[in-house]
Amino acid sequence: MAHAAIQLEVLLEAELRGVPSHGLLRLDRVVQRILNGVADPHATGRLNWLSSGFLTVDGEKGLGPVVAVAALDALQHRAREVGVAIAGITNSNHLGMLGWYAERIAANGQYIIAMSTSEALVHPWGARKALIGTNPIAIGVPTEGRPFVMDTATSVVSMGEIHDHAHRQVSIPAHWAVDAEGKPTTDANEAKKGALAPFGGAKGYALGLAIELLVTSLAGAAIGTGVRGTLDATEVCNKGDVFIVIDGPSPNLTAYLDMIRHSEPAEGFESVLVPGDRARACRAHRLEHGVPVADEVWQRMLVLSEGGMAVKQHT
Repeated sequence: MAHAAIQLEVLLEAELRGVPSHGLLRLDRVVQRILNGVADPHATGRLNWLSSGFLTVDGEKGLGPVVAVAALDALQHRAREVGVAIAGITNSNHLGMLGWYAERIAANGQYIIAMSTSEALVHPWGARKALIGTNPIAIGVPTEGRPFVMDTATSVVSMGEIHDHAHRQVSIPAHWAVDAEGKPTTDANEAKKGALAPFGGAKGYALGLAIELLVTSLAGAAIGTGVRGTLDATEVCNKGDVFIVIDGPSPNLTAYLDMIRHSEPAEGFESVLVPGDRARACRAHRLEHGVPVADEVWQRMLVLSEGGMAVKQHT
């Protein structure tokens, strides 16, 4: 039950913070993966310290959040002793929203950089086909109040966002993705067959590729088109995750962040936000007023709640 609670908390927090791409639409796939034997709900991973500050983790097909929490608990303790501790994780399932881990560590007074890879879903800058993962990165910095948390994919959007639009039968902006022929598309279902665009053009492509190389090397994971297991229900997940936890001083940052928030907004903006502000505001609103869930996702949850088999995903 403890492992199920961790997995569910990550999915629910994504919904509360307005990130449905990493929320309940993934629950059915998690169940399918367990039923198909490619996810082990009991595993916490096998941890091995290669040095005083570098931890390798064989996730043993465990649920991504469960394995990650076990690794982070070890990193937090070791970082207090040696200053910096790094974990390279493989053979573990999808992590979900990286910001959840960043906030958890930063709220405890430590710094964190979290990175992960995915299936090849993003086309290199100037190319047509998907060769690079969405490769998200999250950074958590402790402050006197709410920690600073930045969480972003290196693609314009995550593939989960494309799936969410497809579930809701909503079109996507033309700059988000290309179809199977490499042409810009506003059809989410066609985008699922094609490739996502890197954010920020060449710069986002460069950052995504750097994360791909860094995480793959440190975790000993599959790379590029060889990655499987975060969008299907039948393949063993072979992407990589890297966490860096730093134990250090906590300077007064709140005043500086508030100065940014209170700065004069540019034309067309109502206010200036710090990364994480919008998600926290969304969370507060949804805790009071409820969480909107796409009809297709809701129907799948009803099937699961009645003890039925997971509904087939179309990826």
